[in-house]
Amino acid sequence: MDDSPNPAPPIPPIPRTSATPPALPVQHSPGSPARPSQASAATSAQVRPAAHKKLDLPDAPRRILVADDEFLVAAQVTHALASLGHITVGPAVDGENAVALARSAQPDMALLDVQMPKRDGLSAAAEIYKELGIPVIIISAYSDAQTVDAATQSGVFGYLIKPASVDQLRAAIAIAWKRFTETVSLSAENDQLRKRLEERRLVEKAKWILVSRKGVTEPDAMSMLQKKARDSRSPLVQVAQDVIDAENSP
Repeated sequence: MDDSPNPAPPIPPIPRTSATPPALPVQHSPGSPARPSQASAATSAQVRPAAHKKLDLPDAPRRILVADDEFLVAAQVTHALASLGHITVGPAVDGENAVALARSAQPDMALLDVQMPKRDGLSAAAEIYKELGIPVIIISAYSDAQTVDAATQSGVFGYLIKPASVDQLRAAIAIAWKRFTETVSLSAENDQLRKRLEERRLVEKAKWILVSRKGVTEPDAMSMLQKKARDSRSPLVQVAQDVIDAENSP
């Protein structure tokens, strides 16, 4: 008896209308082709989310940008996203349009094809994530190692093989969003740690300036900085910076 789960139902076809970070997980669909790899214009270094990305992120992405130059594929993905409760932004028909639409509409997430006119999806994904802080999932017909590696270097958070089912799309979005929120949280924690270390360095520098200038002990110098901060109702780091600026002034 075969105990393996039943395959997920495929995305229903849509009739044509007049409308126009860890190793990257790749979700395969049966019979997906592999092709001779072509070098992508994606960046060779890991990219980081934009510093201005908000930390009060929702539990799931609501508005998702779709970019694919194949009309029927874009329509099918749009239909699937609607069935999952998402709002589609686009679809964009090429890589340049995808980046422009991401800038203007500011979606929560983007689903990009790799092979598109004007600009490939991997270089577009790198810019969308690095400059705008928007996580990207690649959805492509190809799964060769070089393309998947280039996708990882571009900072994408998931990789789906066409044709993707509704369930595969649901899982990929959930996993990608979880990875993205963890990345943003970790980046914010690291930024705050760097800030605290820099503030500590400034206080230490100001303290030793007072030790040298006033001939006081280190604890006394620290007490002087703290008293000045209390009296002026200023942050300790600002008082320290004022001492340093005074020492460096002509």
